[in-house]
Amino acid sequence: MVYALFFIFILSFIVRSLDLRALGVILDSLKAVWVVVFVILFQPEIRNALGRFGRMRFLKSFFQESPKEDIILILARAGEELKKRRLGALIVIEQEIGLREFAETGIRLEAKINPLLLVSIFAHSSPLHDGACIISNDTIIAAGCTLPLSDNIPGKGMRHRAGLGITEISDAVAIIVSEERGEISLAYKGELFPALKEATYRSLMAKFLFTQK
Repeated sequence: MVYALFFIFILSFIVRSLDLRALGVILDSLKAVWVVVFVILFQPEIRNALGRFGRMRFLKSFFQESPKEDIILILARAGEELKKRRLGALIVIEQEIGLREFAETGIRLEAKINPLLLVSIFAHSSPLHDGACIISNDTIIAAGCTLPLSDNIPGKGMRHRAGLGITEISDAVAIIVSEERGEISLAYKGELFPALKEATYRSLMAKFLFTQK
C-alpha cells in the first residue's frame, strides 16, 4: 500500500507537470480513497498506536492529574484486607521508570484500581496469584507478572526477593504481603521495610508514592 501511494503521488506530480487536469482530478480522488482504505484496513494497529502514544508519560503530565490520597487509601485498604485474609501478594506501583517489559510477562488487565479486585487477583483460587500485579497511576496494568529476584535478602521467600529486586532497578514501590506471617512490607530503592503497622504503612506509602525525588 505504501508503494501504491508512492506511485500515485509520483504519477500525480507528472500529470500536474503536463497540465492534464482531468487526470489530475481522478488521481486526487484516488488519494482520498486510499486514505480511507488505509484507515479501515489498519484500524486495530492505528488504535493501538494512538493508545500507546496517549499513555506516554510526558502527555500524562499535561492531561492527567496525579493520583494522590485516593490511590494511597485504596492501596492501604487492599493491603490490610490481604493481610487479614493471609493472602500472599506482590503489588508494584510504577513511577517515573516504566515497567512495560515486566508487565508483558503477565496478563494484561488495564482495569481501574479497586481494593476488591486486588484481593481477588491474589485469592488462592486465582490463576494470577503467584505473580506480581503492576499498577500505573490509577490502573492495574497487568497481573501474574515475573520480576527479577534480589540476592540481598537471604532467608526470605521468592515474593520478598522479587519485590526488593524490582526496586533495585527502578523507582517503583513494592507492597509485599506474607501469607505465612500475615505481615505487610514495603520495598523502595532496594530497601525493605518489613512487618509494618497500618499507620507506618500508610505514612511510608505517602512518602514514597507519586512524589518528585
